[in-house]
Amino acid sequence: MKTTNRLVVAAIVVGTLAMSGCAYNSSSADVYTASQAQREETVRMGVVDSVRAVRISSNNGQPSGLGALGGGALGAVAGSAIGGGRGSIVTGIIGGLAGAVAGNAIENGVAVHNGVEITVRLDNGDIRAITQSANGEIFQAGDRVRLLSSGGVTRVTH
Repeated sequence: MKTTNRLVVAAIVVGTLAMSGCAYNSSSADVYTASQAQREETVRMGVVDSVRAVRISSNNGQPSGLGALGGGALGAVAGSAIGGGRGSIVTGIIGGLAGAVAGNAIENGVAVHNGVEITVRLDNGDIRAITQSANGEIFQAGDRVRLLSSGGVTRVTH
């Protein structure tokens, strides 16, 4: 197999791995993990005090490196196809560096999604703020809501 073909295959494999790493764990009030299902939750009632739009990073701002690796490999393959001899080596290096930067940026961008920070005044007077994914359920100040808590996870629902 020619070196170029090997690089293309390697780039495809790395790109596929990078995209599979883009899946995020949902922080939506509508999504339960298997271990959270059929577990008793504490229910507290309250009224929404305020709602604020936020962005939630599923990778905690720490990319896995797969985006940079995949982007670098694809950039190197694309860059090495330009020019001949030493020129293709230089363009391959430049393409690899540019691809790594772009891949890292893409990975970070895919890992961020919309969320809401909901501040609730409980019936006992306590105030709680819960951040969760924006899932289409609209919360407004004055809404009566439930806080469902179990195992350190709290969700806000109507």
